[in-house]
Amino acid sequence: MSAPAGRRSGPVDAYVAALAAALHGPARAKARLLEEMRDGLEETVAAHGRAGVPPEEAARQAVREFGSPAQLVPSCQRELTMAQARHTARAALLVAPFLIACWYAAWTADADGASFLPRSAQLVAVHLAGLAIVAALPAAAALAVTGTLARRLPTPDALPTAVGWTVTTVSVAMAVAVLALAAASVLAANWPVLAFAGVLAAVSHAGLAGSARACRRCARLTA
Repeated sequence: MSAPAGRRSGPVDAYVAALAAALHGPARAKARLLEEMRDGLEETVAAHGRAGVPPEEAARQAVREFGSPAQLVPSCQRELTMAQARHTARAALLVAPFLIACWYAAWTADADGASFLPRSAQLVAVHLAGLAIVAALPAAAALAVTGTLARRLPTPDALPTAVGWTVTTVSVAMAVAVLALAAASVLAANWPVLAFAGVLAAVSHAGLAGSARACRRCARLTA
């Protein structure tokens, strides 16, 4: 991130760049955190400037007063890790309605159950309904713990790890469901319905997999 025109300062830019390279988390949360750091540094530089300190020396003093990037990274990364856990939990909660749609499509495809294939599709539907519950309930709990309840209760340190692995498990199970729906749609009489369910499941899987991987990475950085 570069400073706006009129606010450039070599030591400040280098400091913020070092933080940016060391921190991981949701892009918006990370950008906001780095901008807050830059604003604080620039305010300190300006204060030294008003005291008569030359600009370059004022910037160096501001950086020294903030401490080294290595000193700030742990606390900043914890903040971003919690932000990533919330981001991943929110993604899981948003995916739940898509899983319900997949469940309905698979359950109603050739609902007379006249052959083995429709019955298999309905087993996949049960699998998808279970995934919707597993995705939604822990995600809602994680959002509550890191949101409204955070003012009253301490946020568990293990929460990001739990969210990351729970959503990863859901994501892997969704990939299995995609394969099962794809196989069922090849032979089913009402194959467009199963194919539609498979596409929804695939989109849901793609949305969760990357977020879950990022959550696990952030959790490792704060372990």
